[in-house]
Amino acid sequence: MSVQTITPLSERRSARADRARERARQRTLILGGGKLPRVAAMSALVVMAAVWLVPMLWALATSFKTEQDAVSLPLSLVPESGFTLEQYRSLFAAGDVQLWMFNSLLVAVLVTVFTLAVSAPAAFAMSRMAFRGRAALIALTVAAIVVPPQLLIVPLFEQMVAMNLVDTYAAVILPQLVMPIIVFILKRFFDAVPRELDDAARIDGASYWRLFATVILPLSRPILAAASIFVFITAWNNYLWPFIATTDPALMTLPVGIPNVLNSYGSFYAAQMASSMVAAAPMVAVFLLFQRHIVRSVATTGLGGQ
Repeated sequence: MSVQTITPLSERRSARADRARERARQRTLILGGGKLPRVAAMSALVVMAAVWLVPMLWALATSFKTEQDAVSLPLSLVPESGFTLEQYRSLFAAGDVQLWMFNSLLVAVLVTVFTLAVSAPAAFAMSRMAFRGRAALIALTVAAIVVPPQLLIVPLFEQMVAMNLVDTYAAVILPQLVMPIIVFILKRFFDAVPRELDDAARIDGASYWRLFATVILPLSRPILAAASIFVFITAWNNYLWPFIATTDPALMTLPVGIPNVLNSYGSFYAAQMASSMVAAAPMVAVFLLFQRHIVRSVATTGLGGQ
């Protein structure tokens, strides 16, 4: 075996060992170093997971029941007549669920992309650049976080009417692009990046834009992933603004369209659970795909002085 083959193999083993030590360090920071604190922490996590999973399991089981089984007493997780897809067939037959799901996905993706495209440079400027009014701008951003979004509905709608954007995708997307909380979170993360990296990049002749694109952003992938998931879920679940900005059924998002179908048929528990499962399924998939990034962002921010 040649030296060229042994060297990459040893490097990969060393990298795996380093990652294992880092995971052990993070577990120690989160759960504690002793056996008793770790057992207590794991027990608490199991209890909290059960508290969260039991209602979800009950809702999922109810969505596969008939309405008669859903309201029959005594309540049972497994219905006597067996599970059925009747509620899902009725839901998809009663409305354009596929179109509404596409609209929700399109709006959520575009809101996520453009929100980060606006928030990340703004956070970088507040964190790394010195300019007149910087402190006032940071204070204004923090103050905007506590402003209830409901207060902005009327002026935003009037602005959409003036721009002739009502009943368009732009009317649904544009008002959701400004998220002061994302700017503040990214700004706090950028503050923790060592300033020595800036000095080294500036010595090499890097501009602010190059510093942002080649130094800050690559180091910020965990927090960017977490912020992306937060923005995506917020945009996906947004009901009030899409409900106000659109009246065309072809532009409705899933949270707006499904209640219209349910209200047409009255209150049915099994149908409500089926619609909730349809609306929640994409969010569960997103979390399962990106949970590693979420855990990493939590573990690498605010722990161990990082």
